[in-house]
Parts: sequence; structure tokens; C-alpha cells
Amino acid sequence: MSPYLKLILCLLLTLSVGAFAGIATATSINNWYITLNKPAFNPPNYLFGPVWTVLYILMGISFYMILRSGSDKNKTKAILIFSIQLFLNFCWSFLFFKFHLLGLALIEIITIWLFIILMIIQFKKVNKLAAYLQLPYLAWVSFAALLNAGIWWLN
Repeated sequence: MSPYLKLILCLLLTLSVGAFAGIATATSINNWYITLNKPAFNPPNYLFGPVWTVLYILMGISFYMILRSGSDKNKTKAILIFSIQLFLNFCWSFLFFKFHLLGLALIEIITIWLFIILMIIQFKKVNKLAAYLQLPYLAWVSFAALLNAGIWWLN
């Protein structure tokens, strides 16, 4: 497979996960979500889409870098951990926005955060730059976890 096609597929994978999760978000953002009490540090709603788009692009590029690396048990483990965290990421939007399960979504996002840490550690064994590209994702999910906790607490 051509490297360009592989990169495009990696980007399509991560952006598709974001797009499908975004459907769950979009159905609640302008009705249920606006009725919730939110912490003072809640950013404006328009910020979430662009931030997540950049993060999904970075995830796709990072995953591509891992796939292009040599074949060994570290690479296989990195792919597995990446896949798990991406699946958890996908599920969070449904728990929070579609089903309004704020407490369960909080547990879920903490689990995502732990898997991002594991992913960065594992990626670093395969490709350091791929690991470093995940740091903005870790920072944003850390913030999102605090936001989720604040919304759960206030509601």
C-alpha cells in the first residue's frame, strides 16, 4: 500500500470516529447541554469542534507513524492500545451527550486518560515523535475530564 494512501486511511479512521461521535454530541449540544450548570472554566461551545478536529488529525498522523515503523511486539501492543483508547473516545460522547450519563462518562474519560498515558508510553518505544504528537490530546482530555467532573458535580 502506498504511504500516502496509508496516511489518508489513518486520518479517515480517526476523523470518522470523531465525526460519528460528533453526531451524538450535535443532538444534545443545543438543547440538553445548554440547560446544565457548568463550571466557570467551561469554554464556548464553538471551540470544541476545531480542537477535536486538530486532535483527531494528530492521532491519525501519529498512528500512521506507528504503522510505518518496524514490526515487533512493541508496535503490536501500540496498535492495540491505540485501538482501545480510540474506541473509548468514541463511546464517551454517547455516554455524556446521547444518554446523559454524567457519572459514567466521568469514569469513562478517566479510563480514556489512563489509556492515553499507556499509549504515549508504548508509542515512545516505537516512535518518539508519534508519542509526542499525543501530548496535546492528553492535555485536552485532562481538561475535558475536569470539565466532565465539574458538570457532574454541579448537576
